Amino acid sequence: MFDVIRTVNDKISTACKRSGRYPDDVKLVAVSKRFPVQRITEAYESGLRIFGESKAQELRDKVGVLPENIEWHFIGHLQTNKVKYVVPFAKLIHSVDSIHLAQAISAYAVKNGHKPNVLMEVNTSDEESKFGFNVENSCEAYQQINKLQGLHICGLMTMAPFVSEEDEIRKAFRKLKKIQKQLKQMDLGLDVRELSMGMSQDYEIAIEEGSTMVRIGTAIFGKREAV
Repeated sequence: MFDVIRTVNDKISTACKRSGRYPDDVKLVAVSKRFPVQRITEAYESGLRIFGESKAQELRDKVGVLPENIEWHFIGHLQTNKVKYVVPFAKLIHSVDSIHLAQAISAYAVKNGHKPNVLMEVNTSDEESKFGFNVENSCEAYQQINKLQGLHICGLMTMAPFVSEEDEIRKAFRKLKKIQKQLKQMDLGLDVRELSMGMSQDYEIAIEEGSTMVRIGTAIFGKREAV
């Protein structure tokens, strides 16, 4: 696994150089969902420290049996009734896709003394199958979430469409970068430093378009078994 991870890191570094950025500007989130503890341990022993899960109970269970210095991220759709399984453990929640969810995270965090970092998910490809805020109302929604107690919103997340046309992929990423720019230009003191975009099939493009976090599973762990 060490060689596989080194190849991914080399591609991240090369993409950064192409876009005039430093490799340290981009965090690698190893997407370990549906992979057993043994495989995560192998990746950990190969140097990875940030892992992403998409099922609330799976995150909770893995935290209890893996090294304490792992930085856990939650990257999947989060139901409000499962916030309690995620907030105590996740350093960053990538997928806040509604005001209702943000309010649920806020309420639980305030009551239990947590303050998780979160990202607002935006549906930049306008696909009905995807969660996330519309591009048009994303700036207003960001400001609403920023006012909630018990959480810290620090950026944006999106998924590009699963297509072969590079222009369509870049378009989705550029929309998120544009929203980030708009939020910064409002000069309201908003923290919008993180852009979580890019997965195994498109992370090099995402880095070229400004991503600060890439979520990579298949390129590290291989294909998951069908469930």
